[in-house]
Amino acid sequence: MTTHVSAVTDGTTRVFTWEEGSRIEVRNLGGEIVIEANAAGLKALAGHLLTLAQDSTPDGAHLHLEENNGLEEGSVGLVLERCDDE
Repeated sequence: MTTHVSAVTDGTTRVFTWEEGSRIEVRNLGGEIVIEANAAGLKALAGHLLTLAQDSTPDGAHLHLEENNGLEEGSVGLVLERCDDE
């Protein structure tokens, strides 16, 4: 089953889709962050990034991923955020 999460920003609805069987783990190894995911998880992350990259998405739009909210148990939180500042 695929899960869709809708978020409304500036009156525009954006849909973030989770593929069935998605598994994503984020680890902080001190000097680097590791994002480990299966194929379904990588497709979900790619879709989230493409949603944030849409022309109608405003600067500052973001998505929080946390343990038991898209990420595997033991993961550190991850925020995907659009920033158009140069």
